[in-house]
Amino acid sequence: MTQLHPDKEWWTAAELAESGLSDLPNSRQGVEALAGRLDWRAQVDLARRRQGRGGGWEYHWRLLPKRAQRELIGRANTPVPAATRPDRAEIWSWFDRLPESVKEKAKRNLRMLQEVEALAENTSKSVAVAMIAGKKGCSDRTIWNLYQRVEGADPSDWLAYLAPRHRATPPKGVQKKAAPEFFTWLKAAYLRLEGPGFSQSWRNAVKVCKAHGHAYLSERTARRWLDENVSRVEQVFAREGEEGLRACFPPQIRDRSTMTAMEMVNADCHKIDVFVWWPGLPEPVRPQLIVFQDVYSGKMLSWAIDLNPNKVAVMQAFMKMVRTYGRPQACLFDNGMEFANKDITGGAKHRFRFKISDAEPVGILGMLGIDMSFARPGRGQSKPIERGFRDFCVDIARDPRFAGAYTGSHVLAKPANYMSRAVDLEEFIRVVEEGIHEHNARTGRRSATANGRSFDETFAASFETTPIRKATEEQLRLCLMAQYVRKLHQKNGQITLYKNAYWAEWMSELAGEWVTARFNPEDLHEGANIYSMAGEFLGYAHCRQKSPFRDIASAKAAAREEKLRRRKYRTLLNEQRPVSIREFAAEVDALPRQQENVPEASVVQLDRLSQIEQRKKGGGLIQRAVPAPDQAADQRIKDFTAEREKRRADQPEAPAKPTFAELFYQALDIERRSIADEPVSEREAAFLTRMRQLPEYRAKRKAYDRYGDQAIG
Repeated sequence: MTQLHPDKEWWTAAELAESGLSDLPNSRQGVEALAGRLDWRAQVDLARRRQGRGGGWEYHWRLLPKRAQRELIGRANTPVPAATRPDRAEIWSWFDRLPESVKEKAKRNLRMLQEVEALAENTSKSVAVAMIAGKKGCSDRTIWNLYQRVEGADPSDWLAYLAPRHRATPPKGVQKKAAPEFFTWLKAAYLRLEGPGFSQSWRNAVKVCKAHGHAYLSERTARRWLDENVSRVEQVFAREGEEGLRACFPPQIRDRSTMTAMEMVNADCHKIDVFVWWPGLPEPVRPQLIVFQDVYSGKMLSWAIDLNPNKVAVMQAFMKMVRTYGRPQACLFDNGMEFANKDITGGAKHRFRFKISDAEPVGILGMLGIDMSFARPGRGQSKPIERGFRDFCVDIARDPRFAGAYTGSHVLAKPANYMSRAVDLEEFIRVVEEGIHEHNARTGRRSATANGRSFDETFAASFETTPIRKATEEQLRLCLMAQYVRKLHQKNGQITLYKNAYWAEWMSELAGEWVTARFNPEDLHEGANIYSMAGEFLGYAHCRQKSPFRDIASAKAAAREEKLRRRKYRTLLNEQRPVSIREFAAEVDALPRQQENVPEASVVQLDRLSQIEQRKKGGGLIQRAVPAPDQAADQRIKDFTAEREKRRADQPEAPAKPTFAELFYQALDIERRSIADEPVSEREAAFLTRMRQLPEYRAKRKAYDRYGDQAIG
């Protein structure tokens, strides 16, 4: 629709009477009567008092009958287009993107107009507007403005047009100007992996702009400009790298309901948050748990406990799973070296550890026909077993039998009784196994495959109806074996593993060739099975030399003991040498200088020609006098050593460290004197405060109150 030129938007009654427009009276009185009958003056936006002499009223051309409006528009000499109204599809698309609070305002406006329309059926529209405005507590003008918004629109679309209009105005964006170099430098300073703050980046960009005389924006304006021109995902990618970019998008949803039991297993290591006394070690440690889990059901199939992740423990857990449940079709491993070792994964097409070569031997999984894949580094969500490990942290590590030995989930979450005790290895293994069995048997699991059942029930229901590939005795024997690639002796064909020599008569025929030796790492004296590099069994070799260690674990323990031994004697040696060589050298350098004693030469040096002639005649070497040793310096060293030993002997021996029982009774005596109002020094009061903060003291205090001295020992 078009509007008339702005100069003739408003008309007086006399002008309308003289216009000759259709459906309008041709007299001023008739036009005034029509305005009163249609209540034009009640529409405050379209009727106004005339300014100037004579006064009277002026009416907007939109109040005229439709035919009169069309004729008036046709007569206009300079029509201007009216503001285009968005079409139906556009207005509803815009309305759908509004927040719910804005939509509620549009609904209230619609109900107001609907009430006016319902009331206007029995009275004039102006009276209806006035009554509803009084009821709603707003002015008549507000309702007429709402009618102006929906003019020409279908009543079914009124809701979209009645939303607050300021929401339809596009954001103005950054209006101030700055040099292009400022934006370039700002992005270079802010969009980098170090993740600096925006204020710091803005200040650095401003410094460069000032040095070059370029215009720049204020900090808040620059922040808005950056958010408008660089998307959030681009900012995250620039500042957090690929991991941040990956977090901006939802992860893949993988459905396990189409799988079956033992179709795929996954394995990983978990460090238990419990202090354990490990045999042979002077301090408690946190053992590692190596677990194989069925991907379909979530059941923990097998596990092994060791001091550190290693391929021997992985092979033990894998062998236990194969012996009990059979061979899986595929394995999903963590990317750690204990899983990616060539004994297990030799011949794999892809892994994140160790170099893959065509000459490497075929691993256990390749021989058993098991597919293998590896989780990407740093992607814990790709391994379903991580969800089970979270339960272990809550249910097993915080078992009541581990009270006092729990370490906390991280360094900032240490309990108040941190490291107050450690559990024995036998008790630890027993509690962990009970916890895993309870984890598998607990009902009410909410996974898609369990659907309220336990992991045991879910696994059993599928295991009973799924063809399982059982392992033969030969395959189980291979699972027990570790493997190493070695070259046979160049002459006799003997092979050496962990200081043990293995040989059989047939090996002499293969002297100098590369082979794969498989052996039991728990008993090196059982012998070794020799395979070709292609995985063909060649024969059995007997152990010909007794090893000083029974197994690999003992060899590792011996290495640890040797390291501790070196550390111990290094400390003792430092105690034997309380004076460093630098200090001693300073003492020697401070001594008075002595005159050089030049001895007389007992042999006259010959010239070079005479020496050559003498050697030709068989003469010996030219001898020179050897200077006499400085006995005075040696005597000073002996005197210094004797004086040091004497000072040590005169020093009193350090008092023995009091036992905890003595400290307990000392604190008990201070507490008794404090209750009896006897004098207690500040030092004793501070000592009692420190003792009360110890978990061991509080426990002993409760036991003493109940059982007396026999609880202290």
